[in-house]
Amino acid sequence: MSEVTRLLQRVQEGDSVAADELATLVYTELRRLAAAKMARERGGQTLQPTSLVHEAWTRLGEGTFANRAHFFGAAAEAMRRILVDRARRRMREKHGGHVEHVDIGEVEIAAPVANEEETLAVNDALEQLAAHDPTKAELVKLRYFVGFSFEETAEVLGVSVTTAKRDWAYARAWLHRKIMAGR
Repeated sequence: MSEVTRLLQRVQEGDSVAADELATLVYTELRRLAAAKMARERGGQTLQPTSLVHEAWTRLGEGTFANRAHFFGAAAEAMRRILVDRARRRMREKHGGHVEHVDIGEVEIAAPVANEEETLAVNDALEQLAAHDPTKAELVKLRYFVGFSFEETAEVLGVSVTTAKRDWAYARAWLHRKIMAGR
C-alpha cells in the first residue's frame, strides 16, 4: 500500500494531521507534473504550474479517494477540465467574447491552428473515447493533460508499462482519426 493510500485512509477517518501530510506529499508531485505539462505549452502562457495545482486541489475539495490511483485519476481529470475551461475562455476572448459574432463563412481570413483549438479538439474526441473505452481515455488524461510518464501512468492505472505504451498508441490513433473526421 502506498504512502498516499495510507494517508487517504487516515484522512477519511478524520485524522487532520494526515490531511496536512497528504497535502505536503501530493502537492510536490502535482506541482512537478503541472510544471512538466506547462513546459510543453506554447510561450506567453499566463497560467503557472502552481496556479494549476492550487485550482486542481480546490476542485478535488473534500472528496474521498479509495487509493493513490483514484486520487491521481481525479487530479488528472481536474487538471484536464481546468485546461479545457481555460482554452474555451481564451478562444471566446480571441474570437471577440461578448462582441457580435460574424458567420465565419463570410470572413476570408486564414488563421493558424492555436493550442487552445487543439486542446478543445482533443477534449471533444476524448469524451467520445471515454464512451468507447474509459480506461484508454483515463490513460490519455494522465499522459496528455497531466504529463505523466509511461511508468507513472502504468502505476496509476495498475497496468504494465508495455500495456500503457500499447494503449497510448491505440488511443492516439483513435483520437487522431476522430479529430480529423471532425474537421
